[in-house]
Amino acid sequence: MSNNVEEKILHGTTTVGIKAKDGVVLCADMRASAGYFIANNNTMKIQQIDDHAGMTMAGGVADAQNITDILRYHANLHRIQKNEPISIKSLTRLTSLIFHQNRGYPFMADILVGGYDKQGPALFNIDMFGSVEEKTYVTTGSGSPVAYGLLEEEYRDDLNVEDAKVIALRAVKAAIIRNIGTGDGINVSIIDKDGFRLLSKEQKKAIINL
Repeated sequence: MSNNVEEKILHGTTTVGIKAKDGVVLCADMRASAGYFIANNNTMKIQQIDDHAGMTMAGGVADAQNITDILRYHANLHRIQKNEPISIKSLTRLTSLIFHQNRGYPFMADILVGGYDKQGPALFNIDMFGSVEEKTYVTTGSGSPVAYGLLEEEYRDDLNVEDAKVIALRAVKAAIIRNIGTGDGINVSIIDKDGFRLLSKEQKKAIINL
């Protein structure tokens, strides 16, 4: 991959995913850099796909939005046809397929897909070439080297989502402080047996000084 493409994907975002024993936490900053995203400071880099599934995106906002729409459509179709939620693994395979089909004009995006299905919590990273990796914790974007440092230190196998959301917020905040492209606040969501929910500003403030 050329440095230029790599830089475009990585520029101006930090996303973090953590798989805890009882759910998944997805976290991302809210900065949008001109030229890579629509330039505003409230970009929603975490998207809900279904009641039990979400994704984060680093990269071109139009591409990522396109992928979100396709995944939502298929998740909805699966729910109607099979009368049950789509598995996180199936959603991930679908994401990978979308990337593969667009190899000629690759989607400029690096995506985390996470959620909670009958197998329990699951977290996957899909890169722009459609490569899929299952993760216990992962971070993408230009602030990821800083975020990884904190995640590697603090991740434990027995984390619950309450602990994981604190670590995820701290990891993205560390990246914001150190990384010029990342910033403007943080969004965080929890997906567990009760479904997908975004934390409110008050809930985030109770954990960390944003």
